[in-house]
Amino acid sequence: MYVLQLCHDYKPPFLSVANQYAALFDDTPFKVVTVYLKGEPKEEVIKASKSSDVIFLNYSSKQLRGLKRQQIADLKKLHKKFNFKFVLAHRYKALFIASHIPNVPCVGIHHAFGDYQRLTRRWYVNKNRQRLFLLGVSDAVRDDMRGCLTKWNPSNIQTLYNRVDYDLLKSQLIDRESARKKLGLPLDKFVYANVGRLHPDKDQATLIKAFAKVIQKQPNSLLAIMGSGRLQRELEKLTKTLGIMDSVLFLGQVKEAARYFKAFDSFVLSSDHEPFGMVLLEAMAAGLPIISTDCGGAKEVVSGCGALFTLGDDKALVNKMLEVHHYDPVMMNQLVDSMDRKVTKNFSYAAVKNCFWQIPFVQQISGV
Repeated sequence: MYVLQLCHDYKPPFLSVANQYAALFDDTPFKVVTVYLKGEPKEEVIKASKSSDVIFLNYSSKQLRGLKRQQIADLKKLHKKFNFKFVLAHRYKALFIASHIPNVPCVGIHHAFGDYQRLTRRWYVNKNRQRLFLLGVSDAVRDDMRGCLTKWNPSNIQTLYNRVDYDLLKSQLIDRESARKKLGLPLDKFVYANVGRLHPDKDQATLIKAFAKVIQKQPNSLLAIMGSGRLQRELEKLTKTLGIMDSVLFLGQVKEAARYFKAFDSFVLSSDHEPFGMVLLEAMAAGLPIISTDCGGAKEVVSGCGALFTLGDDKALVNKMLEVHHYDPVMMNQLVDSMDRKVTKNFSYAAVKNCFWQIPFVQQISGV
């Protein structure tokens, strides 16, 4: 029996996502056929997809606009060849295309908020809801969809967390001294880190304002921001205005960034609506004390093993950052243990695979 996994493309993070979902079918009667709508064939993508077949349709962004008749026709041809039992479609565009395969149940997997704010999208999925099912990558994303799709049976909109190979992440970490050398960080400073696009959604401005107060009490601190984006000049200007430009380092894009997380002493996420936050799991693998906003999916990841503050509250963030600065070895060991337990229980491949096969609509459409 075959399952179709339809992805918009294989650019990060979706190659990793394709791998994660293919792994759900290990040791089952199903074989996964992963289809990428965009992107030229690449051997490394085939290997990383971990699927029985990988197909590249190689459409351009322009070709994926409009009614998508050609893409629908391509999938119908593939269905004749493989006779798919059901479909996993990542993001709305893939869901729309895949849902045109006659009589085949389709599970839409949503990685962001607001996918059903548009009236036309709500109309379409409401019309076809008898054979459509939805997964959100967090309870927050799930609840956002349920709030938009009030005609749906809530049981047909469920949560399936993202997952990590925790042991692999840990094994790939570079030691603290080597990581600091690579990133150009001094060994004698306490380094707070933020990783993400320099974008209003990530709200690094609040973090920088909080850090300006932290450094007054802990002058041996640095803030390292890893990522790039349209707000870089504005954020750099803010550090200059606050008089901390020498203590805030913009590291830009770093390839395989998670490998260098041991360079940091604490990880701070200031995002205003993080759907999940894979970077939080990467920070946990490095054993970093985490401080995060208490909104979106990030709260679900951090609760019980990290510190939370209210979005935009730089005063509360200052207090959390100062607390982390004084964690002793006993507290650090307890924190690492709590992070390891949470990842194993909620975000490991084994835990999420078990959760997937317990979802009632998955049992229904798979026959398992």
